[in-house]
Amino acid sequence: MGMFILRRTGVMLLTAICLTFIVFLMTNLYPNLEKLAKNEGNFRMSDAEVASFLGNRGYTQGKLQNYGEWLGVLPGYVIEGIDGKTRGRCSNHGAIVENTGKYCGVIQGNWGFSSRFKEPVSKIVAKRLALTGKLMFWVLAVMIPSALIIGIMAGMREGSRLDRALSTGAIVTTATPEYVSGVIFIAVFTSSAVGLKWFKGSATSAMDHATLENFLLPVLTIALYGMGYIARMTRASMAEVMTAQYIRTARLKGVSFANIVLKHALRNALIAPFTVIMLQIPWLLNGVVIVEVLFNFKGFGWVLVQAASNNDIDLLLAVSVVSVVVVLLTQLISDIGYVFLNPRIRIT
Repeated sequence: MGMFILRRTGVMLLTAICLTFIVFLMTNLYPNLEKLAKNEGNFRMSDAEVASFLGNRGYTQGKLQNYGEWLGVLPGYVIEGIDGKTRGRCSNHGAIVENTGKYCGVIQGNWGFSSRFKEPVSKIVAKRLALTGKLMFWVLAVMIPSALIIGIMAGMREGSRLDRALSTGAIVTTATPEYVSGVIFIAVFTSSAVGLKWFKGSATSAMDHATLENFLLPVLTIALYGMGYIARMTRASMAEVMTAQYIRTARLKGVSFANIVLKHALRNALIAPFTVIMLQIPWLLNGVVIVEVLFNFKGFGWVLVQAASNNDIDLLLAVSVVSVVVVLLTQLISDIGYVFLNPRIRIT
């Protein structure tokens, strides 16, 4: 197990480097850099002024050099501009010459400075990621148990009326996008036109203090969409396991139906849904953009929209790195979970 985790960690690091390099190249294309220069300087800047602006801030050194400095494996640049100021990547946006040869990239904890929010990127990401983490926790707490219960109940009674009813409900929730269900919830439960003012249509106050009134609707909007998919996968897996030979043998031996389900069928039936559940975590991290914007919940997805719409390169890179790391970690956890759920799997 230890060697397996070590090998997978090495593959994860290599994958992370490749993916972040691709994202770095895409975000540092010249049109994006030109837009950044004009946002920071003047929209009427000439091409020569744009080139001077980018050159004074190290953007014209070469992509590999820039990536190495951003990653922290190469010393940060120190450039004396034509305006007489000496700028360095490690100078905290000041004119400090003493930082020559200093490493100050992502590895050292320097994620850059946000041009949109005018504060360190690491501070922004930590704050917004914590807010989305709170939203994800409650979504998973609602979605996973509900989906497993629905899937298990449907799979145990394959072909029955209960199975058809639960399966139809699962298909409907999965086929309904979050922006549709969210708008319906807001119109029904918060609008004065219908009269059911049970909840708030905005989750902004939930950022500081989450309550049933201001936080239930965004949680349900996200949970319902993922719930149907997990329930359908659980139902198919449970139905297949219930027809296995060892289940029939247990029935012939007189084992109670409850023990058959809990002790024999459930563990094997959870192998496939486990993968789907783990895949929900990266989706929740980046796929809640619509819901966070709809309910004005300023979490990680909201920051992603702000970074992309405002061409905030450092912030966009940080969001991408966090997303890549979360995806790779969930895949590793998923592989390790297979071993405990299925004893037939051996890792060498």
